[in-house]
Amino acid sequence: MTAQPPEPIRPAVPPGQLRASHDDREAVVERLRDAAAEGRLDFDELDERLGLALTAKTHAELAVLTADLPAPESASASAAAGSLPPLLLKGGLNGASRGPGRWEVPARVIARGGLGGVKIDFSRVECRLPEVEVEAYGEAAGVTVIVPDGWAVDTGGMDPGIGGLKDRTTGDRLPGTPLIRLTGSGGMAGVVVRHPNRRERRKLESNPKGR
Repeated sequence: MTAQPPEPIRPAVPPGQLRASHDDREAVVERLRDAAAEGRLDFDELDERLGLALTAKTHAELAVLTADLPAPESASASAAAGSLPPLLLKGGLNGASRGPGRWEVPARVIARGGLGGVKIDFSRVECRLPEVEVEAYGEAAGVTVIVPDGWAVDTGGMDPGIGGLKDRTTGDRLPGTPLIRLTGSGGMAGVVVRHPNRRERRKLESNPKGR
């Protein structure tokens, strides 16, 4: 039986020299556009890098275009946050609260003021979701929602009820922060949404890591 000649040994290709696919190029294009929207790239830089991204042949050529940009947020982390079950807070007789410590934020929070009231404090959270629905019912004791500076709140779906709705937020939304969509009803005691007050800010500044 005639022996077969050995297969030629092919040199390993460095990862950066692997050929880029259409999906690889498109992913970099999206990242560059996001960076421009966040103010990290001006128009001329964006235009130049987009041209290079669309004609890139290898992973190394693509990598250099985003080397000075922050790492993109983990898609798996965002998906995990979105899969959390809704958080239900009931004021009952003694009240209920979540925060101001660090806690995982689900896509939906339901708060019922009851007789003791509910307080939801997002001051120290790191939310990976683009939007969070807060369904608040003031009932007899009210609901208070505290959001950090830079977060925006949409109250268009809220029924003020008898107690009313007090929105004391600035409305200035920073890139990368979630939008709080407030729905529900003010009930008898109403719903308040605001940024941290002076006392709360002092606590945040004296203990920035929340330990």
